[in-house]
Amino acid sequence: MFKISDEMLIFAPNQPNMKVKQLSLTEENWYNLLPSIKIEANLFLLFVSPNFKAKVEVLKSLNDLFPSAIIVGCSTAGEIHDVTVQDDTITLTAIQMEKVTIKKVSVGIKDMDLSFQAGQEVAQKLQNKNLKHIMLFSDGLNVNGADLVAGLKLTLPKVSITGGLAGDGSNFKETFIINNNEITDKTIVAIGFYGDHFKVGFSSQGGWDTFGIERLVTKSHKNVLFELDGKPALDIYKSYLGEQAKNLPSSGLMFPLSMRTDEKNFPVVRTILAINEEQQSLTFAGNIPEGSYVKLMKANIDHLINGAEQSAKIANKDQEELTQIAVLISCVGRRLVLKQLVEEEVEAVRGVVGANTLITGFYSYGEIAPFDGFSPCELHNQSMTITTFSEC
Repeated sequence: MFKISDEMLIFAPNQPNMKVKQLSLTEENWYNLLPSIKIEANLFLLFVSPNFKAKVEVLKSLNDLFPSAIIVGCSTAGEIHDVTVQDDTITLTAIQMEKVTIKKVSVGIKDMDLSFQAGQEVAQKLQNKNLKHIMLFSDGLNVNGADLVAGLKLTLPKVSITGGLAGDGSNFKETFIINNNEITDKTIVAIGFYGDHFKVGFSSQGGWDTFGIERLVTKSHKNVLFELDGKPALDIYKSYLGEQAKNLPSSGLMFPLSMRTDEKNFPVVRTILAINEEQQSLTFAGNIPEGSYVKLMKANIDHLINGAEQSAKIANKDQEELTQIAVLISCVGRRLVLKQLVEEEVEAVRGVVGANTLITGFYSYGEIAPFDGFSPCELHNQSMTITTFSEC
């Protein structure tokens, strides 16, 4: 039901630290810029606008220039290049690692119900006593991100995992994954990093404000919520939104839910994707299990930006001056809320990681990371997820 492919590149120890090169490609400049990559890159991260017409040509040229390199990435709801947020571009990061072993695994999924098994299969293929971290990118519309994460965690409970779900602007129609020489949907691609020379930090923070009373989820199925406290979920949700309820589901991006499954776990954020008037239900970008508790949330611009800054502080805590790359994966909902102020959350991260750290990333349909170094990996919505890493 799903197809596995993998490859591994191993590099000799006792060589200089990794080298990096970042480019912002446009339709006009990509052909001339690609030959400017002079490092012997063995890993490329590509965050690609769905509107980039020459993406097939770019990928072919990159594979021709670097036939032995691993090339991964995904479509976006906005590309992050340094402290700018762009559209209609490709943010390309070339990485030359000298001491770290890296392995790529890709999983093609025909059915969303196989997301849990796919997560297990990815983890099993990457599993090794020297595995330090997994970074993955997933189709944003045909994979259940919460089930994917659950499968990964069950198999590798002690390995840190970060990544995100591909985006399609604000269209929610079609996403894709970059997998070496392929541009494809219904796919998960993951990179395993191995060895003590790989240093990583991570965090996922939101900055949303909760309001109203906490309610019990009394009826749900996967990511569809039917009842809260035994009453129709859509009715209750509309009662909080007031006039904003007329603009559902789009206005739901301004009012996500905070969800906790028990007293011990941190609450995660869930964003509304759709409503069903007949069923009085709400569909979310992540699972809402029965027996969990939810509270409504609302946007506060300053708190969202502060949330991005806090995420950077946690991710960079043990890295300090070692950080060479920071990969930012922020939610499309945050971008729609922040609007013209969106670059301020990226600038807040820059203020923490410093001028010498390369910043790359994208706006997503879901973020995957632990809250910090002491919590398990989760699927998040409406968060700023940051992965900082270096080779030493």
